[in-house]
Amino acid sequence: MGSFFAELKRRNVFRVAVLYGIVAWLILQVSDVAVPALRLPEWTLSFVLFLLAIGFPVAIIVAWAFELTPEGLKRTREVDPDASITPVTGQKINHLIIGVLTLAVAYLLIDKFMLSTDDNTHPSADARIPQTPESVSLTSIAVLPFVNMSADPEQEYFADGISEELLNLLAKIEDFKVAGRTSSFAFKGQNQDLRVIAEKLGVATVLEGSVRKDGDQVRVTAQLVKADDGYHLWSETYDRRLDSIFAIQDEISGKVVTAIKTKLLADDGRRSGRSKSRNRCADP
Repeated sequence: MGSFFAELKRRNVFRVAVLYGIVAWLILQVSDVAVPALRLPEWTLSFVLFLLAIGFPVAIIVAWAFELTPEGLKRTREVDPDASITPVTGQKINHLIIGVLTLAVAYLLIDKFMLSTDDNTHPSADARIPQTPESVSLTSIAVLPFVNMSADPEQEYFADGISEELLNLLAKIEDFKVAGRTSSFAFKGQNQDLRVIAEKLGVATVLEGSVRKDGDQVRVTAQLVKADDGYHLWSETYDRRLDSIFAIQDEISGKVVTAIKTKLLADDGRRSGRSKSRNRCADP
C-alpha cells in the first residue's frame, strides 16, 4: 500500500487533484455570477457542475497513465524511470497551484470586502420590489411572450405572433414606453415573479396571456398586471374560429391595445393628478 501511494506521489496525481479542485471551485464561483448576469437558463450552473464532476476522474486517470516528457506526452510505462522528469513537472504544478490559490484568495477578499459592501450600500432587488416609484408611468409596459397551453406545439408560433403584434402596436402609441422584444422574450418559459421582471425591465405594468386550442376554436386570454402590487388592472378572453391566423392575431391585438390604452392613460392621468395635488400641499 505504501508503494502505491509513493507511486501516486511520484506521478503527481495528488498535485493534479489539488490543482483541479481549486480550478473547479473558481470556475463555479465565476459561473455563479455570470449565469444570472447573462440571463442563461437556471440549469446552466448544474450543467457546469456536472462537467466538472466528470472531468475530475478523467484528470486523475490521465495523471496516472501518462507522463510529460521532453518528447511530449507518453504512457508512464513507456518512460524509463531514470529518464523521468516528474520532479520537474511536479514543481511546475506546484507553481500553478500557488498561482491559482492566489486568485482564489483574491476572489474571496473581493467578495468579502467589496461585493458585500456594495450589497449593504444598495438595497436588494427584493427590498425595492414592493413599491414601484410613482415617477414610473403606468404606460411603461412590457409584453411577455404569450404561453401556449394547448397540446399542439404549432400554437407556439401563434402565441408568439400575438405577442409580437402587441409589441408593435403598443410601440406606436406616443405616450407609451414599451420594453424591447429581446428583453421581454428573454423571460420566455421562466416562471419568475412579475414584480421581479418589471424591476429588471424598468416598467410599471406587464401584459401577459395564454393561448388554448380546441378543435378549430382558439381562446386567447390577456391580462394586464400592475407590477408594484401584482394586482390585475384589466383582463379579457377572446374566443375565435381558427381560420385565418394573421387576421385573428391582428384583430385580437388591436382590441387588446385599444382596451389597454384607454385603461392606462386614464389611470395614469388620475395618478399624476394625485401626485401634483400632494406636491402642492407640500409646498410652503
